[in-house]
Amino acid sequence: MDKMILLKDDLSKFITELLKKNKVFAPIQSDDTILFDQITRPSEMNLDFCKSEIPPKNLLFHQTETLFKFTPGTKAKIESVDVDEKKVIFGIRPCDAKSIAILDHAFKGDYEDPYFLSRRDNTALVGLSCNKPEINCFCTSFDDSPASSKYVDILLTDIGDKYYVEMNNEKGKQLTEGMSNLFKHAKESDAKKKKEVEKKAVDMISRHQKTNGIVEKLDKIFENPFWKEVAFKCVGCGTCTYLCPTCHCFDIQDESTLTKGARVRVWDTCMNPEYTLQASGYNPRPARTNRVKNRIYHKYNYYPKNFDVIACVGCGRCIDLCPVNIDIIDVVTRAGEVKA
Repeated sequence: MDKMILLKDDLSKFITELLKKNKVFAPIQSDDTILFDQITRPSEMNLDFCKSEIPPKNLLFHQTETLFKFTPGTKAKIESVDVDEKKVIFGIRPCDAKSIAILDHAFKGDYEDPYFLSRRDNTALVGLSCNKPEINCFCTSFDDSPASSKYVDILLTDIGDKYYVEMNNEKGKQLTEGMSNLFKHAKESDAKKKKEVEKKAVDMISRHQKTNGIVEKLDKIFENPFWKEVAFKCVGCGTCTYLCPTCHCFDIQDESTLTKGARVRVWDTCMNPEYTLQASGYNPRPARTNRVKNRIYHKYNYYPKNFDVIACVGCGRCIDLCPVNIDIIDVVTRAGEVKA
């Protein structure tokens, strides 16, 4: 791993160079919301944020996307959709970068998803350490750090008048090819400052979720009345799932006229009562209790069993924006304390 230094005064030059060969997506201010969108110049970025309200997973797993177009008829003509453009996601937080690695398991399963995987292969992640975690951030509950470089190609950490730059792999090195004039080798004092900044950020995280033995515990309390209590105030809006960086449920629809059509994929939510409604009229999750419970089990039981990783990164979005203040830290911690 190469450790370099980028002066803050040279950040705009770095972005300008990236824009010459790639589409660059970065955090921008849209009214009162921070979200990731394509930029055409460095001045459009806003790096003064903790996390975007909408996770950048939508740049790889689109909320609505055309899988292919077709012409109905006896000789059907299928027109595929190009997903091979080169892009850079700049300023992604370590927790959101980890969420994309978690999504890899779902889209690289028994059947590989060519749309997600093609975008994944053609996307470079330039991370930005989180120096000021918010009250509901709890990434450290999953042996992670607000300055982790594990899931990005390049990580930038603000250490004052410069960025400490960790180039983690060949993709990161290729991204900065021809930019040697912008980067200087880091000194020991720079590495020390990075560790100090990271420790300060870690110490700011005051909330922690207890997950030890949670997989086995959930196996034992599936029918426990605890879940009815948890679901009592849920209104089934689906905000928690749409804003979660690891949720990946979707629906596929064919839309057509007499002369043309398209197969479209759209995000779906397990909080929707129609999500599990079968053609016969039977619904295996008829009550909101079933659906709230499924959300927790999917992240903390089913996903760990299938892929050996909890499908939560501790970003806290579902806590921040739940209209009835359901708190996943509290729910999972209490679940671990329920008497089986």
